[in-house]
Amino acid sequence: MAVSFFRSAMTHTEPIRLAAADSRRPLVIAGPCSAETEEQTLATARQLADEGVRIFRAGLWKPRTKPGGFEGVGSAGIAWLERVKRETGMYVATEIATPHHAEAVLESGIDLLWIGARTTANPFAVQEIADALSGRDIPVLVKNPVSPDLELWIGAVERLRNAGIRRIGVIHRGFTSIDRSRYRNHPMWGIPIELRRRFPELEIFCDPSHIGGARELVAPLAQRAMDLGFDGLFVESHCRPDEAWSDKAQQITPQALARIVRQLVIRETATTTDNLNGLRAEIDKLDDRLLELLAERMRVACEIGRCKKEHGMPVLQTRRYEQLLSRRTEQAAELGMDREFMRSVLRAIHEESVRQQMRIIDEK
Repeated sequence: MAVSFFRSAMTHTEPIRLAAADSRRPLVIAGPCSAETEEQTLATARQLADEGVRIFRAGLWKPRTKPGGFEGVGSAGIAWLERVKRETGMYVATEIATPHHAEAVLESGIDLLWIGARTTANPFAVQEIADALSGRDIPVLVKNPVSPDLELWIGAVERLRNAGIRRIGVIHRGFTSIDRSRYRNHPMWGIPIELRRRFPELEIFCDPSHIGGARELVAPLAQRAMDLGFDGLFVESHCRPDEAWSDKAQQITPQALARIVRQLVIRETATTTDNLNGLRAEIDKLDDRLLELLAERMRVACEIGRCKKEHGMPVLQTRRYEQLLSRRTEQAAELGMDREFMRSVLRAIHEESVRQQMRIIDEK
């Protein structure tokens, strides 16, 4: 019943729909990580407007990982955003993290809100914000939580929807990971892909600034998002990035952003060909074979579990697992596959094998 109700609620979620914004992909929302001064805010907005950006974003309240950093100018910056709106004709957006923030912006002319990753991770905080926004016709974008938890992300959207918010979208900004990576936040593309599969009507924006953590990664990440069918980009842009008070390494100039957007290759999602249909049929056959092989592997793993039970052996054989992981990842690399991809596949298979063997060990 709960799942059915949620699917029904999500079906009635609407696009963020801002009248003068370009409806073509990608819808670009851009501006500095933080509104630092009125001059910096206006200068960045004017340059972005000159490049055709219609929605300006700037953080006023900045929840930082550690104390002591710049935490935003607060409510004083609302007047700066109102001036941006008056003088450039742009829509303006900012992040909220508490009901107090929500109340402050609802009294102003701010057009769009977003909820940050740290806030999304706290259901109590999201519910308080949802209650503060209840019944208001204002678009809200929800960043993914810092941890790779799809259900927590969906839950935040559901809380807003239950509060009567209709125009909702999400922002993919990457996830904290213990694995070493070239990215500040690992993209884990499979999570937003699964979100799109389950709720195709929900608009998804990519935040290449936070995923990459470096300005040279903004362009390739933006292109990847477009290749995956994302609806828009949520980019940090500053008139003088090297002088930014926060996240300077990942901010780009308005002119650099314009170049990136012009160079994006936008592929239409509805186009199909006979050749494509044939290749998909081939993929379906290969998937069938993979499933049959996995089922056969699990059958053998269960036989091993019975042997271990009979001889009083522990289920987990660490040395054997390490040898398998090393050998198969190298074999995958020789076949042109990514080592990390193969490790993740092997880990999932091993976890299921262990689960099956534990079930056998526990049988009376």
